[in-house]
Amino acid sequence: MNAALIGTSSGLAIILLFTLLKKFDKKIIYGLILACIGFLYVGYTWSDVTLFIINCLQAAFFLFFAYFGITRSINFLIAGYFLHGAWDFLFSYFVSTPLMPPHYDWFCLTIDWVISFYLLMIKNQLKGDSNT
Repeated sequence: MNAALIGTSSGLAIILLFTLLKKFDKKIIYGLILACIGFLYVGYTWSDVTLFIINCLQAAFFLFFAYFGITRSINFLIAGYFLHGAWDFLFSYFVSTPLMPPHYDWFCLTIDWVISFYLLMIKNQLKGDSNT
């Protein structure tokens, strides 16, 4: 359960940081984070060809969610973070590999869903303000 607490507090810390740094475009920041987190799996699984291919596809999938979240609608970012959290959790149940850090599933699930919930809450703010 420590991993979930650390994930939740990390998600809240990210939100607080970019709330205080008002000059940053939130859609771009959260889109960049979403684009990057999928590629962590590629780095963790590069030594297993099958997992590497699966995770390259997963990373590309979330890269497109990030791109469309930045360019089209915040709803893609919200869905992307929610789906990535589900991916984090389900990946460890369908694939048993020592390549992933311990308790990574709970950490990532909570951080992704905290950010997804936050973006859902401020969705209307992000639509109208190009500086957030």
